[in-house]
Amino acid sequence: MAPISINSVLISESVDPRCRAILEENGIRVTEKQMMKKEELIAQIKDYDALVVRSATKVTADVIGAANNLKIVGRAGTGVDNVDVGAATKKGIIVMNTPSGNTISAAELTCALLMSLSRNVPQAAMSMKKGNWDRKQFMGAELYGKVLGIVGLGRIGKEVASRMQSFGMKTIGSDPITPPEVSASWGVQQMSLEQLWPQCDYITVHTPLMPATVGLLNDKTFAKCKKGVKVVNCARGGIIDEDALLRALESGQCGGAGLDVFVEEPPKNRSLVDHPNVISCPHLGASTKEAQARCGEDIALQIVDMVKGKKLVGAVNAQVFASTFSQDSHQLIKLGEAVGAVLHACSAAKKPFSNVEITTQGDCMKSSTEYMTSAILVGLLSHESGSCPNLINVLSLAKETGIVVEQTHCASDGAAEGVCKVEIVAGGCSYRASGAIQGGVPVLLGLSDSMFRQPVSLTGNLLFFKASASPQLLSSVAGLLATEGVQIESFSAPASQSGDLWYCVGVSSLLRDLGALNPLVKDAAQLSI
Repeated sequence: MAPISINSVLISESVDPRCRAILEENGIRVTEKQMMKKEELIAQIKDYDALVVRSATKVTADVIGAANNLKIVGRAGTGVDNVDVGAATKKGIIVMNTPSGNTISAAELTCALLMSLSRNVPQAAMSMKKGNWDRKQFMGAELYGKVLGIVGLGRIGKEVASRMQSFGMKTIGSDPITPPEVSASWGVQQMSLEQLWPQCDYITVHTPLMPATVGLLNDKTFAKCKKGVKVVNCARGGIIDEDALLRALESGQCGGAGLDVFVEEPPKNRSLVDHPNVISCPHLGASTKEAQARCGEDIALQIVDMVKGKKLVGAVNAQVFASTFSQDSHQLIKLGEAVGAVLHACSAAKKPFSNVEITTQGDCMKSSTEYMTSAILVGLLSHESGSCPNLINVLSLAKETGIVVEQTHCASDGAAEGVCKVEIVAGGCSYRASGAIQGGVPVLLGLSDSMFRQPVSLTGNLLFFKASASPQLLSSVAGLLATEGVQIESFSAPASQSGDLWYCVGVSSLLRDLGALNPLVKDAAQLSI
């Protein structure tokens, strides 16, 4: 992927000074404005190429809609639930976070809450401050030999497991993504949630907040747990149903809760915070000097690496983009965009597009099918009114406009190693094109029924026209172009000589009016690549 231009960054919250320093060392202008109201952010955002936030700034669809040049929203921390990722994706804006920056800090706080729940440490400390000495009131339980259920076995879940195993806890867990054999290698036996609930003495959650995880622990699931189970949430407010948790605490079904996060922050409803069996913190999971330094530095380095075209880390909505950071992919993206642009030009009179079928061929293109598909669609849709497609948003734009996209990969047939074939349907008519990289240059091998004797180099000003073969065709076209002040610089003819076929000429400049080619040709299209 060609480097993205980032000249100015707005930092809207307090991040480590290393973030600003790294960005400025790499020639990026940085503005820091904290505690902005939504209206102020909407007014300011149009002036910036990137926005760096933590968790307080709400990057809503309104904010994204007001951004004229925004290319990146960077979250200095894990999770992006304060960013409207869908709206950003639709506008072609990369959303990235720092997935490992606060892993250790969040894991350590989880462990601290588990230990505090087992020994009533905060309650005992507060009692001492009031002048009391109530040893019996704060009778605790050992963690040794107890079962800890870890829901979500990503980076943080793994770190919690390794630390609590050192206390002699048995660790079991559940995760839809991490393979059971992987979690088993670090001492966590995986099982379904239905199997997990009844076995746990303690439960900690480490999942993202999304529809499937909202209210993961609720009245029904608490009822399946051991009586007196203790729970910890240092992930996101809402994963544990707060009303259900309060009912479970009141009934004794839940013996205690350690909460660092809440649905509403700060919580106006103090029922949980004030409950004697709840230990609560004001969202301190990432609040260590080390985590803040790491997250601030990470987000700055990730932005710089992307700007320099080195790599893309932490992107939550641009997975296809992340695989394009190599020299080979740059050439293939240029090929895809050029082939898409050719098909757009040749089918311009037949729109709208309804189907796009893309086939990559040969081992050298096996890993490129996804970004080749996006690149071809960018070339095909770039000139549509009101459309600004890029590799991030083009698939959703195609879906919105009703285009059915199919992509396949097949083995080389011997003669077609490293070839990309595209067929589109526009206005009920079918158009086909095939291309490849030859000598480091994107070339067009064929257009509809015409396979070119000499591949067309997809650079410069190109004029395509459909006509019947005749000995005078080239000289007649050349003469007509000359009268328009246009010179032919290259000529590619089809191998076949029967029927109406596509020809291509490289020209010194584009024609002001393609109608000047009448009546020599049946159809014509031109573009500059």
